[in-house]
Amino acid sequence: MNDELAKLAELFGNRSPELRSLPIVSGFDAFVDEMISVVEERSDLSHWIPVPTIARMAEHMQAAAGKSSLREIVVHETAAGGCTVNLSDGTATLGIPMHIFATLGEPVHVAFQSLLDKCASYRSWGKTPGRTLALEFSDGKYMLSAITPTFDFTPEHLDAMLADGYYQECCRNASMLVLTDWSMFPHMTACWQKLNNEVYSKLPRRLPLYIDLVDPSSRTIIDISEMLDTVSELDQNVEAILGLNGVEANVVARVLGIPTVGDSETEIATQAAEIREELKISAVSIHCVKTASVADSTGSYAVSGPYCAQPKKSTGAGDRFNAGFCAGTLLGLAQREKLLLGCACSGFFVREARSATAEELARFIHKWSRAEV
Repeated sequence: MNDELAKLAELFGNRSPELRSLPIVSGFDAFVDEMISVVEERSDLSHWIPVPTIARMAEHMQAAAGKSSLREIVVHETAAGGCTVNLSDGTATLGIPMHIFATLGEPVHVAFQSLLDKCASYRSWGKTPGRTLALEFSDGKYMLSAITPTFDFTPEHLDAMLADGYYQECCRNASMLVLTDWSMFPHMTACWQKLNNEVYSKLPRRLPLYIDLVDPSSRTIIDISEMLDTVSELDQNVEAILGLNGVEANVVARVLGIPTVGDSETEIATQAAEIREELKISAVSIHCVKTASVADSTGSYAVSGPYCAQPKKSTGAGDRFNAGFCAGTLLGLAQREKLLLGCACSGFFVREARSATAEELARFIHKWSRAEV
């Protein structure tokens, strides 16, 4: 794979300036995130050890059952969050003109300002952003989200937001569309149906639409099934690309009657193909901590990414994978190249705790090709 990466580094380095003329329209979630470590042991005011893994945290919680307990947390950062926000940060930093429509708050919450400064335009489509407590561990993250503000995102609310025609105008001039966070918005299936009927069906051309559900584990099978039917309907007007992480892919698989799998390249490549075939959509992508896959009409593909055992930041890593995959889609890259670009975006992010510029990403891929990351 080293030669493949070296070629990709050169290709992306040469072609990344094209991204500046390929706008994306994204929506609709925005959260204020608190990045948190849970303390395993503190020796003094300056020195402490974090709870290392989710499994270890589960042990602490199980030991407290029937007794109650308290454990210290350290809040490292309060930052802009939400899939639309994180993905848009990744794509805008690569130079892609971003048009964001999200629950940014009225007035817009200060946490989002640095992102919005990078974007081509934005509209706040919600009075209050959501809030997420992101507990970070070496093997992943466990997020607790307050989603009450999303309850107001209804088809009637969407009607009011669409009234000025700006979203429709941006979509007509876009090169790609993004929809994120179905799971935290109780009325989002109906909103997607409205968008499909009133906006996407009237576009001058069939655009790629990247869909990130967020973990739907807390939603009912009936809700998930209705949403998946809507995703299939979307593909009549756009090229629907369903992006899933490993957990989300297994939830969708169970609902569709498809076997759940681990995270090996072979397993997730097969699962992506089976989900795509069942939904009859343009593509399905699955990204895990160490691997990623995609299936489309040409076949099913999988790669291994640049795994980082001790990430500086893990919350938002999947969104940066999505950003890289979207960049590859805009450039018309091959499917393996899209996957590798997504893995590189995520790999840079977990090491640096920020999104990569196009130049930085090309250099990172080159270093990856030389096993220097």
